[in-house]
Amino acid sequence: MLNKVPEVTVYFWIIKILCTTVGETFADYLNDTLGFGLSNTTWLMSGVLAISLVFQFRLRKYVPAVYWWAVVWISVVGTLITDNMVENLGVSLTTSTIAFSIALVLTFAVWYAFERTLSIHTIVTTRREFFYWLTVLFTFALGTAAGDLLAEKLAVGYWKSALIFGGAIALVFFAHRVLRLGPIVAFWIAYILTRPLGASIGDELSQTRHDGGLALGTTVTSLIFLSAIMGTVVFLTITKLDRTELRRTE
Repeated sequence: MLNKVPEVTVYFWIIKILCTTVGETFADYLNDTLGFGLSNTTWLMSGVLAISLVFQFRLRKYVPAVYWWAVVWISVVGTLITDNMVENLGVSLTTSTIAFSIALVLTFAVWYAFERTLSIHTIVTTRREFFYWLTVLFTFALGTAAGDLLAEKLAVGYWKSALIFGGAIALVFFAHRVLRLGPIVAFWIAYILTRPLGASIGDELSQTRHDGGLALGTTVTSLIFLSAIMGTVVFLTITKLDRTELRRTE
């Protein structure tokens, strides 16, 4: 089959950050605003994610709407996993950040042991796609824990946290372009960092002023970012600017 993931363009990073923001705000919307509760929300969203991934795995090529639909829901579930660990199981944000870091490193290690590559340009088998989505899930869970740790537990604040993570992404870009940091390493570091960046932006917009936010609420914030995602995905579906075909083995 053809490569199952999009080319890494500026549109990729725009939608990725939008998805991470929705992952934070929509989870809070279902859990708090609609009153579903953390456990019920987790089970519901896990079911939606499972269905989304079934459609994604059945495809033989990258389809923007299906792929990014799965990313939206995996961002929500990644947020909920961390929230469950902290709120229901009493695991500290520090511990959960370390735990998900270890889980992510182990996933990378097993992926590389089997496939001898971590490149997203060769997601052309079911096994590679499985490793890819497992990695994505852990990056969202890790990003949620790390973002909340910095913004809330360490009391840095949402906007300051967003600036810190944004600065870290800029350093990765500089290291890649100037210091010759490998593209695969640079991609995955940036991918991880965009999660807490988007989560910090979402919290800043949605949380109450008492909690340090702008009080737009989870409903309005989620709708704004979901609309932006849909518009960008429609644009990419029409223009096909992020399509990639397998041309070489990395």
